[in-house]
Amino acid sequence: MSDIAQISVATARIPQTYANAKTALYNCVSVDECQSWADKAAALASYAKQAKDEELMRMATRIRDRAIRRAGELLKQIEPKRGANQNIGAAADTKVLTRTDAAEQAGMSKRQAVTAIRVANVPAEQFEKLVESSTPPTVTKLAEMGTTPAPKPIIDLHGRDPGEFNRSLHFVGDVEEYARQAAEFDLERLLPGLIPAEAERLRAAIQKIDGVHDQIITRI
Repeated sequence: MSDIAQISVATARIPQTYANAKTALYNCVSVDECQSWADKAAALASYAKQAKDEELMRMATRIRDRAIRRAGELLKQIEPKRGANQNIGAAADTKVLTRTDAAEQAGMSKRQAVTAIRVANVPAEQFEKLVESSTPPTVTKLAEMGTTPAPKPIIDLHGRDPGEFNRSLHFVGDVEEYARQAAEFDLERLLPGLIPAEAERLRAAIQKIDGVHDQIITRI
């Protein structure tokens, strides 16, 4: 952890320092140590931003991203179903360590713990590509990428293939839309204004519509 504390804007050993940080975080087995790295990297990023040092800013962001991810990886090693209820009435030496316990002991809030786990959910190859890019993403952006979307509801096709289901869905929807529009016609105002040619066109259209309606109503 001393590597971060010794970094200055004028340092000429940033690549080496970053390499050391990557190695240390890869081998880190303590959530609180990861959180310490993250806090120091965040402070360093803030300093770099004020100093307008883009190279230092990128390095600090990468270190913070990696620290948060490693904390999430360690938290994920604790089974999520080990809730606090298991510790009710248990002796101190038999209590189960929960994710919440581990996060709290590391000084992390519930939100920080959830964020870390989400960052850890980002596929390793994708994470590496993003973090090593010229514009490493923020922890918030990584957490959004690691959020598991809610499963889509299963649609009952009632034995039909997807193509037939899709056609039927659009057909019924189109007819319903036509019915809605027809119900909104202001007939008392529209019909008296028709000239003979328009009335004839309307009668022809209605006859076609009636023919389709007859076919539909006799087959459903």
